[in-house]
Amino acid sequence: MRQAGRQTMRVLICAGGTGGGIYPALAAATELQALGVEQNDILWIGTKGEMEETLVTRAGLRLETIAGGPIAGVPVATRARNLAKLAQGYRAASDSIGRFRPNVMFMTGGYVAAPVSLAARRHKVPIVIYLPDVEPGSSIRLAIPMARRIACTTDGSRQFVPAEKMVVTGYPVRPDIRAAGSLSKAEALGHFDLKPGRPTLFVFGGSRGARNINRALMGALPDLLQEAQIIHVSGTLTWPEVEANAANLPAELRAWYRPFPYLHEEMGTAFRAADLTMARAGASMMGECPAFGLPSILVPLTFAWRYQKVNADYLTERGAAVQLVDETLTESLLPTVRELLFNPERLSRMAAAAKTLDRPNAAADLAQVILAESTSSPQKNSSLAHEEAPC
Repeated sequence: MRQAGRQTMRVLICAGGTGGGIYPALAAATELQALGVEQNDILWIGTKGEMEETLVTRAGLRLETIAGGPIAGVPVATRARNLAKLAQGYRAASDSIGRFRPNVMFMTGGYVAAPVSLAARRHKVPIVIYLPDVEPGSSIRLAIPMARRIACTTDGSRQFVPAEKMVVTGYPVRPDIRAAGSLSKAEALGHFDLKPGRPTLFVFGGSRGARNINRALMGALPDLLQEAQIIHVSGTLTWPEVEANAANLPAELRAWYRPFPYLHEEMGTAFRAADLTMARAGASMMGECPAFGLPSILVPLTFAWRYQKVNADYLTERGAAVQLVDETLTESLLPTVRELLFNPERLSRMAAAAKTLDRPNAAADLAQVILAESTSSPQKNSSLAHEEAPC
């Protein structure tokens, strides 16, 4: 039963493309529900055919998808087609907003962020941006002038965001990942049938996988598995190659190797089990490694997404990570992993540096920013239903 006079709060979420934008939005949505926003009063708009179609519906949230695609770093013909898609997306987003009548729009990025933010402005819906990466991508840059408030993972974003709009919340790590911090290391290792006392490396390439990381690791496995145990999340694109390679390992080495195409609820357990991680430098690394005080080897994808290099620089400059590059990864992976994984003193220093970057209340703080802007929505009087409780 709702209390007399209670108002319905409607939140529109626009986030998609990669896990670095989707997962923090999911964490914020979970926190909003904990604060009283009804699940049916959250609408997510994403891109048709992208990973949000799986992750958002898996979380039980209502999802509408519209056409979209990249317009930066693609051939002219592709850009023209995607511009036409974005124009269609604007009309579809405007229709959705007109029907849903949200009190606030919350966005983290994605291919359709630009048309959805333009549609929100047309309908006078306040916009809150969360910037997962240190540096905003092109869609977020377009939306920044329209936003009321911009929440950021780190203070490193000050050079990109107007000071009067900026608030640092930290990266909102998903509750199911952070909950794994309550496990003992032995419990986390036991979940993967691995043993305490043997150094543990956790390798993954982001939500889509990373071919160069996967192949460099496969080349180093015969040496690394002599001394260490490895959890490897390959992503689905190179999984057949990784699976075949694992099957060809000698049994005595295969016993220390745990490859997976993808992890969902077990991702936090993998972080807790690890002594060191190696990954791309997507936005999630800004929150998940600090949450577990986990040192990292970062291999930023630089040719298409400059922001990964900026993320990696931020963590490296603060002593929480070291960096490698794709061009020499085959040669540098094995000596770098050995140099760190078997150096407890250096790992301890890096772990402490990572832990100082953790903001455990990030999801709650971000949800409060969203709610604060919704209370000043000019649509509030027209779009919020005042519900009287039955006698």
